Amino acid sequence: MPLIRRITDRIASALLDKLEPRMLDRLTPQLLDRLAPQLLERFGDQNWKKNLFVPSVDVYRVGENEPFMAYSTCSSRDFFHPEFKRIFDSFHFSPFFFHRKYWEWVFVYHHVAKLLSEGKRGLGFGVGATEPLSAAFARSGARIVATDAPEEIGIGSGWASGGEFVRDIAQIRHEGIVDRETLGDRVAFRECDMNSIPEDLRDFDFCWSSCCLEHLGTLQKGIDFIINSVERTLRVGGIACHTTELNLSSNDATVEAGLTVLYRRRDVEQLIEELTARGHSVEEFKIAPDSLAIDGYVDTPPFGPPVHLKLDLHSYTCTSAGLVIRRGR
Repeated sequence: MPLIRRITDRIASALLDKLEPRMLDRLTPQLLDRLAPQLLERFGDQNWKKNLFVPSVDVYRVGENEPFMAYSTCSSRDFFHPEFKRIFDSFHFSPFFFHRKYWEWVFVYHHVAKLLSEGKRGLGFGVGATEPLSAAFARSGARIVATDAPEEIGIGSGWASGGEFVRDIAQIRHEGIVDRETLGDRVAFRECDMNSIPEDLRDFDFCWSSCCLEHLGTLQKGIDFIINSVERTLRVGGIACHTTELNLSSNDATVEAGLTVLYRRRDVEQLIEELTARGHSVEEFKIAPDSLAIDGYVDTPPFGPPVHLKLDLHSYTCTSAGLVIRRGR
């Protein structure tokens, strides 16, 4: 058995006893795939999932000239575009399947890529141990400060037991993306409480986070973080790109406080109005129409293959949504 497979199996076995349903969405697609049999036994067999037809991205692929990332929410249509495959392949992940975390990483990279050049400065929040973006941006010549929550926050929230938190540069994922020497030269790591961004993290050309801000305690704390990430950390003209949970079930009832909050469309629209009033520009927020049957599939524990674009959280159907903001003043 290859060494990496043995290591993955040991990690999976160690995690299994500590897993709670709320933590499943934080696992990497690779660990979900390894744990699938045990998760099915623990959280309930759902054989009806086998009746879901999952289209092949090779058979259903679209042309280069088709719009890419035209919407602000996770949609199957993006996975069939050649640009998605190009970016995904550059992250060196395997196996490929319709996972919203993959969509988030491609969304952020796609919207930031136009800025990437030698010497540009980027700031990542809550980067975790599996996110490929720090290494990918460094590969393109940018200099990155990658941050994750202080250890006491990770332990207190329960996420640290899922193997997600980064505590030093050595834990940042880079295999196949960039060599270790380049990573060490272009990426620096430090702890950062997203509810209290240090004053010296400033004048960056871009910043990003991937499904982190919904874990800050309340809806308002996440909104405050987005505004602070723009006005405290970016130079004028800089880009902030953040993804989070979007409640698709209701524009009224939601989870407003707790370990994971769920943003409604109205919350996002009010935030955009506030950012615009403060002099910033925000790309139009557009919820993607459902294109295929898999867009209507709502994943439940055990989350994972073959489709994880929408999921059930606290009895609400949710998906990933992204915002792209340019600092105006």
